[in-house]
Amino acid sequence: MKRTLFALVGAISLSACAQAPDPAKAPGAMASSANSAPKAPASAAPKAGTPEARAVEAIARLNPQVKADKVGAAPIPGFQEAIVAGQVVYVSNDGRYLFLPGSGGALFDVDARKNLSEGALASMRKELLKTIPVSERIVFAPANPKYTVSVFTDVECGYCRKFHSEIAEYNRQGIAVQYLAFPRMGLGSDDYKKMVSVWCAPDRRKALTDAKADHQVQSRSCKTSVNQQYDVGQRAGLTGTPMILAADGTQLGGYIPPAALRATLDKLAAESAKAAQAGPPGGAAGSR
Repeated sequence: MKRTLFALVGAISLSACAQAPDPAKAPGAMASSANSAPKAPASAAPKAGTPEARAVEAIARLNPQVKADKVGAAPIPGFQEAIVAGQVVYVSNDGRYLFLPGSGGALFDVDARKNLSEGALASMRKELLKTIPVSERIVFAPANPKYTVSVFTDVECGYCRKFHSEIAEYNRQGIAVQYLAFPRMGLGSDDYKKMVSVWCAPDRRKALTDAKADHQVQSRSCKTSVNQQYDVGQRAGLTGTPMILAADGTQLGGYIPPAALRATLDKLAAESAKAAQAGPPGGAAGSR
């Protein structure tokens, strides 16, 4: 499972298969290391009222069970550097903002529990998705969907297979699923060739279902947009599959159970409606 700091603090849940395996981190080696490694000694609590203490408090506000292993001055002016769950993050001296390097370089508002970078990323993803027509996607939809999500998927990923095994329930929840190809092992891999075969099949829906169930799919070759879809996934900031995107480009996470995804989409729709009703700052409220 691929986890970011946001997953640890409960802001975003990402249950996804990594883009490619790391030979240095074989499952057996990881388990052995976890069982035998001694616990790191607890560091002394920083003095109250200091930037270090505010950084620790900010992380605790997000999730009291997540602890900073080390906090100190950062190379970025106005920030503290903290090591949390093996990741380096930066917290503003007032404890308001948390910056996560990598994975898109997200800036997080601790008080609002909001990813401030998501708006810009969502807008970009929405434009990128427009470059892949629906005719190039593999669609599973109910008669009158309430919501439509785009899902970058892979035929080998366990979480992708779990998601697809519940596709009928997603549809019963009023959610249309539009699949895009993201062979996580890379272009030219066996995984990629399987996905090309799926996209070249006369019945893509059946071929995708068969591939995810380890059933034989006839090897085929044709002109497809699989390469383009893979490129769009990378540009959209994909770090693992599945990646679920709402219609506005908001990243909802990796695998999310059907009822939970419906609840997330309902919440997102309510927030959007509320924002639209409020209008832009200085708009209707300030007019005569």
